[in-house]
Amino acid sequence: MLGFSRSQAYAFLFMAALVVFSPWVLYPVFLMKVLCFALFACAFNLLIGYVGLLSFGHAAYFGMGSYVAAWTVKNWGVTAESAIILGGLTGASFGLVLGWLAIRRSGLYFAMITLALAQMVYFFCLQAPFTGGEDGIQQVPRGKLFGMISLDKDMSVYWLVAAVFLGGFLLIHRIVHSPFGQVLKAIRENEPRATSLGYRTDDYKLIAFVLSAALSGVAGGTKSLVFGIATLTDVHYSMSGEVVLMVLLGGLGTIFGPVMGALIVTAMENYLAQFGAWVTVTQGAIFMICVLAFRRGVIGEIGAKLKLAL
Repeated sequence: MLGFSRSQAYAFLFMAALVVFSPWVLYPVFLMKVLCFALFACAFNLLIGYVGLLSFGHAAYFGMGSYVAAWTVKNWGVTAESAIILGGLTGASFGLVLGWLAIRRSGLYFAMITLALAQMVYFFCLQAPFTGGEDGIQQVPRGKLFGMISLDKDMSVYWLVAAVFLGGFLLIHRIVHSPFGQVLKAIRENEPRATSLGYRTDDYKLIAFVLSAALSGVAGGTKSLVFGIATLTDVHYSMSGEVVLMVLLGGLGTIFGPVMGALIVTAMENYLAQFGAWVTVTQGAIFMICVLAFRRGVIGEIGAKLKLAL
């Protein structure tokens, strides 16, 4: 089944079933937020989990995808799927330029360069006229799918978000389990050895970077359509830190880990809001417990206990 092992196939079918049946039980807007951030986390995991590159600037691609999708829908009246594609192309374009600059370094230097470049994008968005500055782009219409299907109702747009998430998830899985993905893992494990075997490692890292940025842009564009707004929060460095946290909580280098991490973080943000100022303290305590109890992440630890590749 598309390169899935038996355990992964069962896990994917279970996840797909939850995606299909959850909106009849839970609030669809909350679920759409989870799916958008799950795709963002999966895209980031493609880079850090399978190439070993820690980026502190992925909010730049997520946020720019959000801005471009919101602006084109509001001002050009493009269809919903076109806006999402434009968001992905925007993320890929920025990923190509910023990635080409960043991959010349590795380790901590790479992380700091991505953070610095992302901050440049943040200040650009703060000053650029089309972004709306601190107000952002508000009252973004959801538009129509293929110019025919209205997305005004939450359930209508939910199926679009679900399709985008599942499509992105399957694409990432295929990339990871392709010959290209095997080279990425070789670079992660021992880059000098991969170079000695004749692989142009910088080219592979750049392609992975662009793919990750493109999927991040798709996630950002989808999110802006769901909530009808694109703001500076989407390009702020805290968003980059949040996606790192999602991947680490779920399980670094696992297929399903980022999805679980996105669910945990998003659920805490929504359901702990009633605690007011104690939210950050509560979140910190939960994160500490997760790190101590699940050193390989929730899914990573479960997979290790059951001896399954998840």
